[in-house]
Amino acid sequence: MTSRPALGKIGIWTAALKLDVAPSEQVSEAVAELDELGYGAVWLGGSPSPDQAGVLLDATSRITVATGILSIWDHEAAYVAERHTALNAAHDGRFLLGLGVSHSALAGERYKRPYTAMKEYLTALDSAPAPVPAAQRVLAALGPKMLELSRDRAAGAHPYLVTPEHTAKARDALGKEAVLAPELKVVLDTDLERARATARDYLGRYLALPNYTNNFKRLGFEDTDFADGGSDRLLAAMYALGDAETIRARVDEFLAAGADHIAIQVVSDGQGLPREQWRTLAEALPLDKS
Repeated sequence: MTSRPALGKIGIWTAALKLDVAPSEQVSEAVAELDELGYGAVWLGGSPSPDQAGVLLDATSRITVATGILSIWDHEAAYVAERHTALNAAHDGRFLLGLGVSHSALAGERYKRPYTAMKEYLTALDSAPAPVPAAQRVLAALGPKMLELSRDRAAGAHPYLVTPEHTAKARDALGKEAVLAPELKVVLDTDLERARATARDYLGRYLALPNYTNNFKRLGFEDTDFADGGSDRLLAAMYALGDAETIRARVDEFLAAGADHIAIQVVSDGQGLPREQWRTLAEALPLDKS
């Protein structure tokens, strides 16, 4: 790995910008505003295809567009490599390929030997007619082996549902040069009990996935922390709950622990695109507004 993706310090992680979630006009307007607000990257969730990322690239001029993450079980490597090359050629190299092995509950019978499958997928990207350079891809890495693979065969790691403590350990595993871009969930609500309820409602879906709960256990949590949408202790670790300044303080913790970039995911009890919350955070977070 010889160079880092251009991400800035703060990005937005969202699955709401996929065309199967929101109308195309709303998607284009929203991502264009993220670009104008100064966010360094937008991470498109929900195992998006390169073509879905292309919609965001078409609507923007500066911001990096990353898949957060593209599941290796859902998208054939040769096609991904071809589209990655074409999109970067058309959009000044602003497309970053985020890859992950997803979860057995989502991938079904295809989910076998995920670490080996990821290595083979990276080899397929390397040997494609239009290869994807290591410096233009990151891996969704939680455990030690995948973090090492992120260091050795990608630009770095994009861990999801982690803490500053995990970030410090990941930085040690990655070394100084690799990019580390964890995702952070936030609830902009100063009513703590209501914020916790919102957080639990969303976190519950992840507590059925062993990849996450096993990582939580490595961080010192126990089975009792996973009941009823998560204990207060787990919520405090996995979320930033409160006003924009509280969220800024949590972002600073991640940066101090070794993160290069934080991918903020706004969680709310409403529907649609959280554009007002994105605007509020843009005023409080260290964005490049030049």
